[in-house]
Amino acid sequence: LDINDLRADRGGNPEKVKEALRRRFKPTEWVDDVLELDSQWRQLQGKIDLLQRDHRKASKEFGTFKKNKQEVPEELSTRIAELAATIDSTKAELNQTAQKRDESLKRIPNYVDDSVPVDKDEANNKVERTFGECGQGKLNHVDLMYRLGISDTERGSAVAGNRGYYLRDAGVLLNQALINFAMSLLYKKQYSFLQTPFFMQKDIMGEVAQLEQFDEELYRVSGEGEDKYLIATSEQPTAAYHRGEWLDPKTLPLRYCSYSTCFRKEVGSHGRDTLGIFRIHQFEKVEQFMITSPDDDESWKCLDEMIATAEEFYQALGLPYRVVNIVSGELNNAAAKKFDLEAWFPASQTYRELVSCSNCLDYQSRRLEVRYGQSAKSKTAGQQEKKYVHMLNSTLCATERTMCCLVENYQTETGIRIPEALRPFMMGIEEVPFIRELPKQKDKKKGGAQSVEAQLAKASLSN
Repeated sequence: LDINDLRADRGGNPEKVKEALRRRFKPTEWVDDVLELDSQWRQLQGKIDLLQRDHRKASKEFGTFKKNKQEVPEELSTRIAELAATIDSTKAELNQTAQKRDESLKRIPNYVDDSVPVDKDEANNKVERTFGECGQGKLNHVDLMYRLGISDTERGSAVAGNRGYYLRDAGVLLNQALINFAMSLLYKKQYSFLQTPFFMQKDIMGEVAQLEQFDEELYRVSGEGEDKYLIATSEQPTAAYHRGEWLDPKTLPLRYCSYSTCFRKEVGSHGRDTLGIFRIHQFEKVEQFMITSPDDDESWKCLDEMIATAEEFYQALGLPYRVVNIVSGELNNAAAKKFDLEAWFPASQTYRELVSCSNCLDYQSRRLEVRYGQSAKSKTAGQQEKKYVHMLNSTLCATERTMCCLVENYQTETGIRIPEALRPFMMGIEEVPFIRELPKQKDKKKGGAQSVEAQLAKASLSN
């Protein structure tokens, strides 16, 4: 946020910021902490101004003595030196206080839009709409992919460690088909395409990622020069694409289709979805990213546009889904509002997230210094006022996770059907047959057969 949003004497409203914290179930004392540090900073700035005034006055006296070729009094020289030393030490204290204040400000999240349901339990997300009929499924995606022979998590884990995998044969084609179909959809909508870097410098990653992501999500890469961080989503390097730039209002909105491989440690999800390729450390993703004017509710119009595009994609795939409005307590720091598109998984009879679509307003652009138009005179204070663009992001397709949903919804007695929308990208393949049965292994406790899912669970526990 802008520090002036917290300064009542600069037209800010600290109570509005506290209300946003209450809606997110965060401590309102965070605002008080920032204001206390800001008060200290302003006092120090005032002290420096007075010291510099006295220093200029003493220096002028010193110059007068020199001009008149008179001996400079020792006490004047001493006073000038003392003032200079005090100014230097006070500036150092000022900089330390500013750093503490700015770090405290960074932990304060974005405002929460009034249309967001206020709750901290994601079970109370508001269902906005649904699509399709939720069917039944005999096999889950883990067993299906084993029988189809399109993924190999056993060898993948042996080579890459926990959650490692290989895609094979039709699995590779299906993954690429999802990528190509997603790109073809956005191409028709005149998106610009970006294939992003896979890693970012730490200071720039810090401008687009939350602090806890460094510990729970991001991989650090050591090598030549300073350490870098692997991207968890192409949203991160795409947000930084215009870092430090002024954007001409005539060029907005900017629509980017960003494609990359993504890398996540998934520390916060330890023990969840350990089987198959639903939650993995490395995956491909096609992302929508938009940059808009901050005026006339442009970003809110674009939020509706982005989620509609995501819905168009999954409707074309024929996957049942629902769109939910995420509760305030589950929003990440940057999002003022977030829609999730949750698709139906027949085997587990549940909806699971495939898309997250967020409006971050100017929260990201302010950190990245991506400004809007030209600076204009503030009507209230007569000062230069910076305006920042709004940034929005939305998954279009995280391909491995979408494959899990697709195989469950398109399973037959003999394999899976390929959705018609993907067939032009599948080398003419319309069906993928089962190539093997599930392995049979006696369960000592139950005396019955175990699925590959149960066997992989044991392997996962041993890891």
